[in-house]
Amino acid sequence: MDKVCAVFGGSRGIGRAVAQLMAQKGYRLAIVSRNLEVAKATAGELGGNHLAFRCDVAKEQDVQSTFQEMEKYLGPVNFLVNAAGINRDSLLVRTKTEDMVSQLHTNLLGSMLTCKAAMKTMIQQGGSIVNVGSIIGLKGNVGQSAYSATKGGLVGFSRSLAKEVARKKIRVNVVAPGLIRTDMTRHLKEEHFKKNIPLGRFGETLEVAHAIVFLLESPYITGHVLIVDGGLQLTL
Repeated sequence: MDKVCAVFGGSRGIGRAVAQLMAQKGYRLAIVSRNLEVAKATAGELGGNHLAFRCDVAKEQDVQSTFQEMEKYLGPVNFLVNAAGINRDSLLVRTKTEDMVSQLHTNLLGSMLTCKAAMKTMIQQGGSIVNVGSIIGLKGNVGQSAYSATKGGLVGFSRSLAKEVARKKIRVNVVAPGLIRTDMTRHLKEEHFKKNIPLGRFGETLEVAHAIVFLLESPYITGHVLIVDGGLQLTL
């Protein structure tokens, strides 16, 4: 049986790096994004029998339909990575309610919905899930209260789900990256921020991807939060 992995947010950034690494390891991949054309381009670059799907993770019907399509064309989804995420940085007093809601929907509710949909198959066969959080969800940061709430909530959700489904041989873990070179951090001046990072630089998406794949494949780890931040949490 093929090892099938769905990567939500797989068309760019950390999700794309995960897809590249898992393709090299022989997995069949579903690259899922709100932008189907970008997802198709990523799937095409991987070579092999990988497919692209369009999905808005904040919409339950979208998520359910996407899982039905993935299972129809790829087979049962044994592995799930939730890497879709957005941020709308602002002090709380200046944050629009719609920006709070959009972050909650994409970063937290979206992962809850994909995990719920994945359970239908995983409960029968076992499986492994990694949700991509953030060091900000653990430490907090000025101007990121809403974003921090979504990523902190993701930790609580993942640990609770890990307890719920362990007896069904389903593992649920979190990777919490620090400052990684992605579109989300492109506007940051690395020279300014890297002095607070003990290892002295921003991380690469592939470095986070290795941590994610490690947790996906580790049969005796569940409910864990793996920080990948170059030591940033030591200074916060």
